[in-house]
Amino acid sequence: MIVYGKQVFFYILEKHKEKIKEIYLAKECEKADFSKIAKTSKKIKKLDFKAAQSLARGGNHQGFLMEIDEFEFSSFENLKEKDFIVILYNISDVGNIGAIVRSAYALGVNGIVLAAKNVAMDGVIRTSSGAALDMKIVLNDDVLSMINELKQKGFYIYASASGGSDIHTIKTKEKKVLIMGSEGFGIAPKVLKKCDECVGIKMHNDFDSLNVSAAFAILCDRMKNG
Repeated sequence: MIVYGKQVFFYILEKHKEKIKEIYLAKECEKADFSKIAKTSKKIKKLDFKAAQSLARGGNHQGFLMEIDEFEFSSFENLKEKDFIVILYNISDVGNIGAIVRSAYALGVNGIVLAAKNVAMDGVIRTSSGAALDMKIVLNDDVLSMINELKQKGFYIYASASGGSDIHTIKTKEKKVLIMGSEGFGIAPKVLKKCDECVGIKMHNDFDSLNVSAAFAILCDRMKNG
């Protein structure tokens, strides 16, 4: 798996160097940066701009790329023993997923379920600035079965939905799940019916929507710290 970009590059270098297979540099580094890279004792390969662009598939690599181990998803069974789980339903944009993972990790979420068949985890790792490597992430598209199992474990299921209770006016349960749907498709009615409560954010200035990652950060902070 190839990841690139200076921020995620040095995050992995500092916290997950055991996952690094090979390092690629497409620019001259500052002495301090190169010293950090050299200390890993990993193989370093110099690339020209064209080769680096090809490896990054046209992405903004900033001259820093690396090959790391393939991402290992967590078990759903392990998440059932936690207190705060997030399910991302119908969210496919890796930028949004990565931003949510980053916020979730910073705000203390115990784990995230990606309700999908496949997700480009290299993109999620990059857009989460590496936080995805420290977050328990499950890949499972059977949302209804998961909700049933979580309810049996005592979880209260919240769904982010238009017209839901203002998150700033309610006290959330200790064991909880927050389901976020995509901006385009939201959460399917059959899934909403399984949820215990819909929550939302009070808007001003006749504006009725936020980017899903921004909405998540507000909901998550309130549910965790409110």
